[in-house]
Amino acid sequence: MINIVGSGLAGLSCAINLAKQNKRCNLISVQESQRAQSVLAEGGINAALNTMGEDDSVDQHYEDTMKGGAYLADPETVKGLTENAIEIVNWLKDLGVPFELNEKGIVQRNFGGQKKKRTAYVKSSTGKMLMSALIDEARKYEIKGLIKRYDHHKVYDLIIEDNICQGLRMLDLYTNKAYEMYGEVLLACGGLTGFFLGDTTGSSDNTGALVSTLFAKGLKMANLEMIQYHPTTMKISGKKLLISEAARGEGGRFMTYRNGEPYYFMEELYPEEKNLTTRDVATRAVYKIMNDPSCSGEVYLDLRGLDQETFDEKLSDMRKELLDYAGVDIAKQPIRITPGIHYFMGGVYVNKDHQSSIDGLYAAGECASIYHGANRLGGNSLLGAIYGGKVVAEHIKADENDTLRQIEVDPDNLEINENYSQKMKEILLSGLGIIRNKESLEKALSDLEDLNNDTHNQLEKDKALLGKAMLLSALNRKESRGAHYRDDHPETSDDYAKTSVASYDGEIRIDLVDIPGRRNA
Repeated sequence: MINIVGSGLAGLSCAINLAKQNKRCNLISVQESQRAQSVLAEGGINAALNTMGEDDSVDQHYEDTMKGGAYLADPETVKGLTENAIEIVNWLKDLGVPFELNEKGIVQRNFGGQKKKRTAYVKSSTGKMLMSALIDEARKYEIKGLIKRYDHHKVYDLIIEDNICQGLRMLDLYTNKAYEMYGEVLLACGGLTGFFLGDTTGSSDNTGALVSTLFAKGLKMANLEMIQYHPTTMKISGKKLLISEAARGEGGRFMTYRNGEPYYFMEELYPEEKNLTTRDVATRAVYKIMNDPSCSGEVYLDLRGLDQETFDEKLSDMRKELLDYAGVDIAKQPIRITPGIHYFMGGVYVNKDHQSSIDGLYAAGECASIYHGANRLGGNSLLGAIYGGKVVAEHIKADENDTLRQIEVDPDNLEINENYSQKMKEILLSGLGIIRNKESLEKALSDLEDLNNDTHNQLEKDKALLGKAMLLSALNRKESRGAHYRDDHPETSDDYAKTSVASYDGEIRIDLVDIPGRRNA
């Protein structure tokens, strides 16, 4: 039996594509699919459909993705992603995703770092609509017995022998009974949100606990220093609320006050891209303006120049969300924003087939480090998750062994003390902020070492180990590239145009590994 950990877009895509081949799988998740992080994605999904009369092409999508990722992604994998994008978006349309349409087909909007209108969307609830379509499609195969769901189950460990993944161990969160299941495994369990709880836009269910356990057992991780801060978020209870890039795609503008007057700084700093630069560039610009003594110290997103039709037809759900959570009507007043952690380009180190460093173990979606290099373009995450799941379905081996065996486990050993998590988060943020340097990274490493003396169980030790690998990856990359910016090494160096690979065998090791087929920028 094939075991899929996570039932968001990557997991569902893999399950559906396996079922099309008449292969059975288990779909295991802490929550049901309707509550997966993929539902939170707002802005859209990229494909060079060329429906907007701008002479777009797959080659241009490829080049924008490579350039946006600071040429740190594998060219072959990005080529596969962009070449399959059109087919994927048309498939989604056929499944019933209600994309914005006109007489020429699917309407597309501008997104940061892309010269053409390439992002297909459903208002600002694209992830929710894509998930609804895939959930309905998966149900057809659930009825046939090809997909078996295990909602409310937490996978806490894998069965690994001689560097081969034989299966997994999971806990039923309703009964606290633990089980073993056998077969190859796909990790589609999201990014490392759990290391920064309260300061990310992601789901708190993405704890990062499983990959921490696996890293301690030898699973290789890649580009852990590449953490994307989204320039437009706002703090609400327990997390950062994302204000989608769709707002800027429709004409929203960054603004601060200088000498008491509105100052639209991106239009002065970046006259070509203006408010639609890549996220790493926009975030650093916002950060610097917030700390510029000649400005007010506050940055806003101003949408007052948009017409009523745009609010009604394209941003109505966003407008309601911000009215409900912030008490601000974005049609009438600017909304105060601040950068927040949004996406992890780093993750499980995989090859072009999404195979990890452990045989029989795959990773896809935000869990894997593969398509986005040093910085993800908006609209490529939904695409990468669906395409990644499809690729895994083509390569993972089917096994008819569907044994479910009950085992013993102490659930207390699978929990992380909340106070410990908060302390760890503050340490990591102190080193892995928007601007980094040797001094802050070494201080964070020292503080993390001290905190590690207060661990309560092995899981906390494992998370501290992976946190240390993040800091060491950032310390080892003595350059600035994409989301990784060091003010003590502000230049980009071709010596570091390689993948940072973190491994553990009694000691953490960070290696720079050549990217197959990479050409210099």
